[in-house]
Amino acid sequence: MHRKHQKYEELIAHCKALSPVPTAVVHPCDETSLKGAVEAAELGILKPILVGPRARIEATATQFQIDITGYEIVDAPHSHAAADLAVQLVREGKAEMLMKGSLHTDELMGAVVRTGTGLRTERRISHAFIMDVPALDRPIIVTDAAINIFPTLDDKQHIIQNAIDLAQALGFKQPKVGILSAVETINPKIQSTVEAAALCKMADRGQITGGILDGPLALDNAINLTAAQIKHINSPVAGYADILVVPDLEAGNMLAKSLTFLADADAAGVVLGAKVPIILTSRADSVTTRLASCAVAALVVQARREEAKRAIAG
Repeated sequence: MHRKHQKYEELIAHCKALSPVPTAVVHPCDETSLKGAVEAAELGILKPILVGPRARIEATATQFQIDITGYEIVDAPHSHAAADLAVQLVREGKAEMLMKGSLHTDELMGAVVRTGTGLRTERRISHAFIMDVPALDRPIIVTDAAINIFPTLDDKQHIIQNAIDLAQALGFKQPKVGILSAVETINPKIQSTVEAAALCKMADRGQITGGILDGPLALDNAINLTAAQIKHINSPVAGYADILVVPDLEAGNMLAKSLTFLADADAAGVVLGAKVPIILTSRADSVTTRLASCAVAALVVQARREEAKRAIAG
């Protein structure tokens, strides 16, 4: 049993050695979102650019005694305009991350995915929870539990590649990917088992890279070696999965919340597949979880910077 928050604290500590990442904080007009951005800045994780109605941001800072002295404010009349301006800052190279403030996720993501002016790439946009489960010796990535409702096979290819890239940014050199279903055998009547098998073959053929895939796996034999051994599953992933790929959003949401409320886990979250990582936090998140979400996104930025340097070097 590991101490609660231990893995997150290690992530946050690692970020202190990096330079703060310029981050467009979108519509930080309540205590939670503004305080979260400032706390992350004080730890050196990010350099916030506060995008939203200047008067409301300043009034929030005054009301809750949050010191925003020295932080840039980009004035926007309302939340929709703030989302558009924040995306524009990224497109202009002035910000390397987005952080959600006190606006609806749909408003922010609408600006991100908008054709022509958004931040789409060739990748499908997906969400990943980085779960700190005290009973496990490593963080577990659960994807996708927030964006793709019923992902297709093609979507899952992108979801897995996004998660592998994230895991590598967090220090997993060759992350083990468990593709979940209700059973660990291929059953044509259960579509998720057929897709799991196809995804594994796609990895064999180089269509998914950087990780070790296996599936279908049931949840127990993906994360518990004894369960895998009892069922005679011979696999480098079974019992050791770093990434859990769920069949659909409903399954992912239930898994993440089960870990949170039944296993005392924390759930930091980040959106991947856009031109920059996007930090989505909830009002219910603890301070440590909010900071961990920022740290995870900052490590993704650092990994992208290093990859760009290697590409330039040759």
